[in-house]
Amino acid sequence: MLQNDSQNWSQHVTEISNALDLEPGVFTWDDPHKIALSLKHSADNSERRKAEPFASAMAMLNFYINRAGKHLSAQQREVLEKAKDELRVLYGKPRHSG
Repeated sequence: MLQNDSQNWSQHVTEISNALDLEPGVFTWDDPHKIALSLKHSADNSERRKAEPFASAMAMLNFYINRAGKHLSAQQREVLEKAKDELRVLYGKPRHSG
């Protein structure tokens, strides 16, 4: 796979898959609650998702974290990890301890 192809793989998957329609820049925001609200809104209103809204929203968040890998700053990784708990709360699920 060419370097350019591998760099655009996640964007391509997002565009052609049953991925959620996300607000631009949602994963760069510094407010975990705002990120979670946006993901919840996208999942709840998606006509393309195949899983339940909570699973779709959490999968999209994990997909971004995993694809960003070492290029994600420690500070932004912490924000996104906190967004996971915020998402759990918004869907009436318990926070993870840790």
